[in-house]
Amino acid sequence: MTEANIEIDGLTPSQMAQQADVSIDTLHYYEREGLLQAISRNASGHRRYSATDVAWVKVLRCLRETGMTMEQLRTYCQLGEQGDHTQPERLDLLLCHRSKVVQKIEAMQQSLALVDYKINFYRDALSKKDKQ
Repeated sequence: MTEANIEIDGLTPSQMAQQADVSIDTLHYYEREGLLQAISRNASGHRRYSATDVAWVKVLRCLRETGMTMEQLRTYCQLGEQGDHTQPERLDLLLCHRSKVVQKIEAMQQSLALVDYKINFYRDALSKKDKQ
């Protein structure tokens, strides 16, 4: 489905979930939590999502996957709703989050180095046994 078609027809919840790579339950959860607002509805009252909605859910998913809390996401969304004058606060929130993500990556790299060490230890031990 092209972006032009999305804007004309809108995406059903199922299509939206597929496009944004989330479950329908996640979409509804984001709506309940106030993270996804002003969802359009067709004449029969069924939800219809736009390409902008898809992009926004991808941002939300990224922030969640990198450890942003729901409280922080709500704050971020609330600031966005207040307008451009909150851009400094949103930037600060994202910079703080980025710092935490970098710390997690560094910790994971250290853990990976230990896992690699153990793998090499066992490979060496098994190689020595094979030579005996």
